Amino acid sequence: MKKISILTATRAEYGLLKPIIKKLKEISSFDVRVVVTGAHLSPEFGLTYKEIEQDGIEIDEKIEILLSADTPSAISKSMGLAMISFADYFSKLSPDMLLVLGDRYETLAVCCSAMNQRIPIAHLYGGETTEGAVDESIRHAITKLSYLHFTSTEEYRRRVIQLGEQPNRVFSVGAIGIENILNEKLMSKTELETSISFKLDRPYAVITFHPVTLEDNNSAEQFQALLDACKNHKNMKFIFSKANADANGRVINQLLDKFVIENDNAVAFTSLGMVRYLSALKYSSMVIGNSSSGLVEAPSFGVPTINIGDRQKGRVQADSVINCEPIKDKIDEAITLALTKEFKDKAYNAINPYGDGNTSEKIVDAIKSFWLNDKINLKKKFYDCEVK
Repeated sequence: MKKISILTATRAEYGLLKPIIKKLKEISSFDVRVVVTGAHLSPEFGLTYKEIEQDGIEIDEKIEILLSADTPSAISKSMGLAMISFADYFSKLSPDMLLVLGDRYETLAVCCSAMNQRIPIAHLYGGETTEGAVDESIRHAITKLSYLHFTSTEEYRRRVIQLGEQPNRVFSVGAIGIENILNEKLMSKTELETSISFKLDRPYAVITFHPVTLEDNNSAEQFQALLDACKNHKNMKFIFSKANADANGRVINQLLDKFVIENDNAVAFTSLGMVRYLSALKYSSMVIGNSSSGLVEAPSFGVPTINIGDRQKGRVQADSVINCEPIKDKIDEAITLALTKEFKDKAYNAINPYGDGNTSEKIVDAIKSFWLNDKINLKKKFYDCEVK
């Protein structure tokens, strides 16, 4: 049997990996090992590894790496701890492949350990660009450490090839978030209200705002501008999903806790879980913040997205996205625009550029093909594109 280790460190990441994990587990020649780390194991971030267990997915090992601080120094130390801990894990398990998703710092550290163990890496969602976050550099670094590549658009596939990866190892498969929307049984609005203990009797927004890691410690200032803009819309309600475990994430969550205490038209969650989150998107009037979900998943619901600042700058976008500066008045104007009938109609008719589902099947088929035909050779040749 071929052993494949699948890494997950955050709630959002697991939601996207879930259908791939389930499909790989159906193949008798694969021994699938899910390894959990990072924010999943932190009480502060909701101990979200429990969501994995509730889905009936066995966790092979839990590896703690997070420090209690979120400074750049603490992030670097967590990366070091991840490299050390996963060096031991990979030495013990000796997997035939590591499957990772995205662009987080802990993922880069784990991939470095896998590289040293000569473990082939399959990477989901390279080629994307997010100019406002350190994720940009991490994502491209993981691409160069990886052997198989699965991108969410054809444009991103071309960019991975531009980084020197052989075209026959790079697959444009679409976004798994779209597959989840099509396949998951979502809650009714009444079920959602009961689940979150919050009445959705007015237009409401789903808001997620993460630190902008390539800007000078102004994440708190930007988030406060968003909160101040929300105060101008007392006729709306707001469902917040808290920031992740990036540098300065805790500052954002502290501001949010204070806002929710002072405003009864807002509620916040450390983790909504995939089904509740997608259900919240389905009935919302708009999505606000700087999370990729506003660009990838929200357009499939025909819901307007207000994308704040530069964190997602460079990503492919649907016509349902309003880009605005992280300034109170600009955010306020964007909210007002998103509530207009004209823009609602535009969002409803927008085409999502991130595919139409069936992503996990394409990924699993490609992995099977490379293994069954013994195509994996870690002596990668750099692919030179024509200079134009």
